[in-house]
Amino acid sequence: MPEPFTLMSLFARQSPALIASRIALAFVWVYQGAVPKLVCPSPVELGLLSYLGPLYGFMFSVMGYGEIAFGLLLLLTPWRWPFLLNIAAMLSLLGFVSLYEPRLLAEAFNPVSLNAAVIALSLTAYWEMGKVSASNQ
Repeated sequence: MPEPFTLMSLFARQSPALIASRIALAFVWVYQGAVPKLVCPSPVELGLLSYLGPLYGFMFSVMGYGEIAFGLLLLLTPWRWPFLLNIAAMLSLLGFVSLYEPRLLAEAFNPVSLNAAVIALSLTAYWEMGKVSASNQ
């Protein structure tokens, strides 16, 4: 009889580096989706989204829920590709901020430092998941 699915069974064969990367990435995405978009809407984030057109207020909430869902995907996924998608998203978002609000790149806790850390964690998770896949073959 197969073992029932639990979070412990999901993480059982994963390295501490992979588990830590998954948890940190999930935290970043869930926090960024919940706090500055849904709980305490950030004027800076609203201003950035205003460049996308008249539906930016509606998109703000949708993006918040989408970011939360993406964070949970990174925590629970058995696949490696979401970590590559995460890297592409970070580079795209950094490009968007650079184009529309370059002054934010010089602020404390700016997109450059946050995105660099998220990209490094994504690369770590991607490589570590490759090790798990190779050991299962």
